[in-house]
Amino acid sequence: MLDWLTDHKIPVGKVAKAFFDWLRDNFSGFFDALAEGGEHLIDGLLWLLQTPHPLIIIAIFVAFTWWMQRNWKTCLFVALGFLFILNQDYWEEMTESLTLVVSSCMVCMAIGVPIGILCAHRLKLYAWVQPVLDLMQTLPTFVYLIPAIVFFGIGMVPGLIATVIFVVPAPIRLTYLGVSSTPTALLEAAEAFGATGSQKLWKVELPYATPQIMAGLNQTIMLSLSMVVVAALVGADGLGVPVVRALNQVNTALGFESGFIIVVVAIMLDRILRIGGRK
Repeated sequence: MLDWLTDHKIPVGKVAKAFFDWLRDNFSGFFDALAEGGEHLIDGLLWLLQTPHPLIIIAIFVAFTWWMQRNWKTCLFVALGFLFILNQDYWEEMTESLTLVVSSCMVCMAIGVPIGILCAHRLKLYAWVQPVLDLMQTLPTFVYLIPAIVFFGIGMVPGLIATVIFVVPAPIRLTYLGVSSTPTALLEAAEAFGATGSQKLWKVELPYATPQIMAGLNQTIMLSLSMVVVAALVGADGLGVPVVRALNQVNTALGFESGFIIVVVAIMLDRILRIGGRK
């Protein structure tokens, strides 16, 4: 009865394919440079995490946890969490996943914080950006893997790119929220003392927005970690690989074991960066 409607289908898929083909044909040099930069970033972080002895890495994370939280219980939990990962023989996979998480956080915060600040000062711009952010967060994550493979092949880089696209709305939104919610009285006081626009940003708005920006960092880490399994589908190394293998083999033991390691890593990262934990 509705054949007349389906016979005149709007070519959404064809338009998207033509657009991605055009990007690949005309900007191949840009994507090659992006892939090379991503590989250097990932290789550098892998070297930092895998070259020293695991106990040295654990000590560094415990020291960083103490600096962030000033809580010996949290430090003990982080140390025991890393020792548990060593006991389960997932250290290499954990460092690979941590590399993907850290690299995606670096890229997302470098992109998201400036855009969030700009949107907070340009409300009309945020009105245009908001639907794009909604689309990026609601589009199924597997869809991002298709153009990532087209532009970057398989490996860690397409996993990084897909993760960044999925995660970057979080720091943009939370930075915008923090900066835009700066009390008018504080801004007026700064103006009364002769503060310039950049001084108001660095000495009033950003300090006030710091809790929201840190919340954006926390969300970025958690969302990046949630992409570990998805990134494994495009050849990214890490904890997602044994999860996918367990799914293919219907291996309950391997699936629960590797999945539980991901949970441990997520809880540790959350405790390390928890806002308000420092005493």
